[in-house]
Amino acid sequence: MQTFQNNKNRKFNAVITGVGMYFPEKVMDNKFFESIVDTSDEWIMTRTGIKERRLLEEGGTSVMATKAVEDLLKSKNMSAEEIDLIICATVTPDMFFPATACLVQDNIGAKNAWGFDLSAACSGFLFALKTGAQFIESGAYKKVVVIGADKMSAITDYTDRNNCILFGDGASAVLLEPTEDFNYGIQDAILHVDGSGRSHLCMTGGGSWNPPSHETVDKKMHYIYQEGKAVFKVAVVGMADVTTQIMEKNSLCSEDIAYLVPHQANLRIISATAERMGITKDKVMINIDRYGNTTSCTIPSCLTEYYRAGKIKKGDKLILAAFGAGFTWGSIYLVWGVD
Repeated sequence: MQTFQNNKNRKFNAVITGVGMYFPEKVMDNKFFESIVDTSDEWIMTRTGIKERRLLEEGGTSVMATKAVEDLLKSKNMSAEEIDLIICATVTPDMFFPATACLVQDNIGAKNAWGFDLSAACSGFLFALKTGAQFIESGAYKKVVVIGADKMSAITDYTDRNNCILFGDGASAVLLEPTEDFNYGIQDAILHVDGSGRSHLCMTGGGSWNPPSHETVDKKMHYIYQEGKAVFKVAVVGMADVTTQIMEKNSLCSEDIAYLVPHQANLRIISATAERMGITKDKVMINIDRYGNTTSCTIPSCLTEYYRAGKIKKGDKLILAAFGAGFTWGSIYLVWGVD
């Protein structure tokens, strides 16, 4: 476990000042899955809360990530040349190298930026957000773009009835900038990894341990493998524990929280986390019903949608939380810093 807390001796805090998102047009609803595997709309809704998800038909993750950043830049009336750093959280890069962040940098013409990818599965955006914040807090950079993007359809086995219904494609991005007002921005973070959980949620083929071969393809090793019940049990405890821990650490009660912003993996996990925090459903950001589990995209896309709908106000206290393969999990406490 790693915990962080702001050092008041430094000059800057990192605040989210812009958001952007992109979801492909192609919709896969539950009726589609009824036609390809033994399942039903009622079964899917009862267990996951998902009604539909999006599919990118052409191109890789960089296509969606690029469009998400372009959406952010347009909303801010900002030039790509102003960006200092691009961090892309993804487990579905276009290729192992170059990094997807490099492809986005070139696509948008961010001539003055460098960047890299970060892999932490469904916790990827949280890990990337905290990493990006530290570049702002140090005073090294003024504009850092953090992307959460995944083309989960590329690594999903559509004959696996338990897993294929869960995932969708999408990308979202936020802009981090410095503020001298420590009442706003990222206040605290608690992040965890536990590699002993690697066998329960993983993709075993394609890396240096099991390089691509006829055998790895035949054994479907390039698809997501998940022991659903085992992951569910750990995720419920992990997300609930870390959110209550960060609240206690910062002397927050349920009435202080404007929103829980949870990773959108399963509606039952989200509900259990909210219950532990003592908050009502109207204080929980939800878009899993329309997009499914888009891995690192879920949290920033929630932020984008709710902010653009006028539901997030300056000064709102938000708790971000996620759990993913690795195992990885964590929570970030931030105070919204823009009108």
